[in-house]
Amino acid sequence: MAGNLSNPAFTFNLKIGKFDIHPTAIYPVFLAGALIYLFSVICNGTILGLIVTQRSLHKPMFYILFGLPLTDLMGITVCLPRVLLDILTETNDVYYPTCVLQGFLLHFYGGSIPFLLAAMSVDRYIAICDPLRYNSIMTPCKVCGIITLVWGLDFTLILVLFSLQSRMVKCKSFITNVYCDNPSLLLLSCGGDMTVNNIYGLFITAFIQISSISIQLFSYTQILITCIKQTHADSRVKALNTCIGQIAAFLLFEIVTTIAIMSYRIPNISSNAQRICGLMIYTVLPTVNPIIYGMKTKDVRIAFVLLLKKHKVSPGKNTPAIKNRK
Repeated sequence: MAGNLSNPAFTFNLKIGKFDIHPTAIYPVFLAGALIYLFSVICNGTILGLIVTQRSLHKPMFYILFGLPLTDLMGITVCLPRVLLDILTETNDVYYPTCVLQGFLLHFYGGSIPFLLAAMSVDRYIAICDPLRYNSIMTPCKVCGIITLVWGLDFTLILVLFSLQSRMVKCKSFITNVYCDNPSLLLLSCGGDMTVNNIYGLFITAFIQISSISIQLFSYTQILITCIKQTHADSRVKALNTCIGQIAAFLLFEIVTTIAIMSYRIPNISSNAQRICGLMIYTVLPTVNPIIYGMKTKDVRIAFVLLLKKHKVSPGKNTPAIKNRK
């Protein structure tokens, strides 16, 4: 932050990029975005509520899974409402400290998902490949350690990234994207040597991707080998079904992030299309993820159905009894 104050030409009141939308399409676009946000909040909130309230989900797997809908809620809340408000009001003003906070949280969100998916794959590896020792290995203390490692490592990596960015002297006042991120904040600087920033940015991207993919590849390969060795088809199917949701969430993350990254490499792509591709990370993932691991995770599905039945049946249970007593 000191670098910003050292340049008298820099102002904390910035302009941020916006979508080129026809005036007649502003309200439909805003409504569609608001519905997407509401749907995501309901779905992720439901998953969180089920894990907290249903005793059948009080297991190590779901304690780790709890982080996914939590980060999805953070990602879409930090990004989408602000973009929708700018579309509705047709303004593009942003305060620099608010912009830095948004960028930090969005990068924190993007880094936490692959780490969480890696942690979940390790849990499934132990549960399927070494089931007799699962409870002794995945103790509450070790589960807390895994969760702390995931969040702590991600927080530290992103904190260093933004500390390096904050040392750059700023003199520009336009954020090129529709939301704030580290590359856009770096473009506010008056030049200077960005070698360290670029190297570290590439390092954490590679580190997060390679470590996450390696852990998941190892875990799911071992799970597949174990399933092939299973003599009972039912046991094989049951074991694979516990991993489907996590694998699907991982593939979705990789596909969406690849599309977003590639959009910046495609020549002659419109600014609207490029911004939509970037926004997909913070809208598609938080909207689709809870559906994937809600529908594909059997315990979550059963807990949700039982909760619905309980609320439907409970009022009616007393009615026949009252009639019989009469």
